[in-house]
Amino acid sequence: MAERVGAAAITAAIEGSDGPALCAYVTAGFPSPAAFPDVLRSVVAAADLVEIGVPFTDPMADGLTIQTSNRVALRAGVTLGWVFELLEASIIETPTLLMGYYNPFLAHGLEDLGASLVRSGVSGLIVPDLPFEESGPIRQVLDPHGLALVQMVAPTTPPDRLRWLAAAGTGFVYAVTTTGVTGRRVDLESDDLEYLGRVKRAATLPVLAGFGIRSRRQVEAVAGVVDGVIVGSALIEVIERGEDPGAFLEALRSKVPA
Repeated sequence: MAERVGAAAITAAIEGSDGPALCAYVTAGFPSPAAFPDVLRSVVAAADLVEIGVPFTDPMADGLTIQTSNRVALRAGVTLGWVFELLEASIIETPTLLMGYYNPFLAHGLEDLGASLVRSGVSGLIVPDLPFEESGPIRQVLDPHGLALVQMVAPTTPPDRLRWLAAAGTGFVYAVTTTGVTGRRVDLESDDLEYLGRVKRAATLPVLAGFGIRSRRQVEAVAGVVDGVIVGSALIEVIERGEDPGAFLEALRSKVPA
């Protein structure tokens, strides 16, 4: 397995970022299967990590923006197999994860999943509807390849469980900023920053804050508290408007307010 792929590659990309690391979420096949490769190239050039969403009929952790992008992609015939074929035909130097619900991975067949991820150059998975206690079978196919299974924590996660999940994950720790779904703007107050600080203190891996991140002001607010951010719904809205997703991501890093 090339050094650019795997949990260690994810961690290294975050730690090597010049400033807060930027993980960009895009829904596979959105706004259309034909346009997606160009979207992906633009995002890859601007982000430290790329999170590719596998379209699913019931994305329970996602708000309206990402739900809609999932529906568009599904109606266009995008599947996990399509994602693998696209990535196998691509050379992506930026570490890439798949974010998806458990059902498509289970339907693909866990016995083939690890090999499919490696062939596609995917460094790991984020599976929001899979509790760590139930993740043994999928970890058995990821661990031998050094692939990541990123763990999510939330403001409601009890302290003991927070410490446990922060130690159990690989790649990075995904600190959800809100108890709701993706997309809702989050005003990062002192309580939110205190929570993110608790996650950072509990983790040995880098910590990225996600859900509701859409402005440079928010990126600046978490700088020095956690290691970076995940941007999803705001980026999908940029793509939906036909704007340059790479330019939007670059603006989050620049001194010019996005």
